[in-house]
Parts: sequence; C-alpha cells; structure tokens
Amino acid sequence: MATKTLIVLRHAKSSWQTTEPDLRRPLSDRGERDAVAAGKVLAGYGLDVVLASTATRVQQTWEAVQTGGASCADVRTSEMIYHAWASELLTELHELDEAKHTALLIGHQPTLSDLIVELAKPSPLTERVAAKFPTAGLAVLTYRGAWKTLSEGKATLKRFEIPRG
Repeated sequence: MATKTLIVLRHAKSSWQTTEPDLRRPLSDRGERDAVAAGKVLAGYGLDVVLASTATRVQQTWEAVQTGGASCADVRTSEMIYHAWASELLTELHELDEAKHTALLIGHQPTLSDLIVELAKPSPLTERVAAKFPTAGLAVLTYRGAWKTLSEGKATLKRFEIPRG
C-alpha cells in the first residue's frame, strides 16, 4: 500500500483595501511574499495534483507558490472548496486517483484546520494547528493507504510551518 501525502495550505494574507466581494479579494503585498516563501518549501515535493478554491486570493497564492518553485501539471479549481466543510473536502480527497500520491489543497479557514485535526492522530503539532492556522500556514500529512479510505485519525501530521517572505 503506497504512502499518500496531503499538503494543506491556507491562502496567503489577503488585502482588505478593496471594495471587491470576499470571493474576489486579492493578496496583499505581504501575502505575495509569504506565498513565494511557501513555494520554496513546496518545491521539494513532487505535487501530483492541486485542489484549489476559485477565490482570487487562493488563485494568486497558487501563482506565487509557483514563482517560489513549486509546480504541478494537474491543477483543479472548485468553487465548492470556498464554501466547504471538512467532510466535503474529505469527499473530494476520496475521489482522487490512486496514482496521485501527493496532493496539495489550497483553501480557507476554519475548514482547513478542522480537516487537519480530524484526519491526523493527536500530537503537539495538531494542537498547534487547532490553536491557530494562520495565512500561508502549511501542513503536511502522510497516510498509508488508498485515498478512498482516508478517515479520522488515520494520518500523521509530519510538518506544520508558517512560511514568511
């Protein structure tokens, strides 16, 4: 049974200096820098698939992550991720092709930290995620098994950091 890696990235800091609706808020300058820093971290992972919200700040986060060195040929955007509950994101993960070993999920709070805490075995890292999962927060979970059987407490949270640029 192959090991799966799920990387969860909260969008980088958005700008509040706009009259755009929430879905269309862009990144701030700091957000751009932090997303590039996250890309430097992610460049070390062979991403097989990216699942990203359609929100402007998420799309700009992915663009800046690529500037930092990460890449992936299979990028899927979904408006559902913007409004999703953790259980809905898990359903999306269950549908991934088993040939995809490393998935990056870019989305929003509080859904992302809820998903991480649900999937990961309790640890000091999960306690940190539960306390605060800030913008550009990046968590790496591993799981030995099929995507369709990923469930509560089955993954291990291997890494949690907040890249800053």
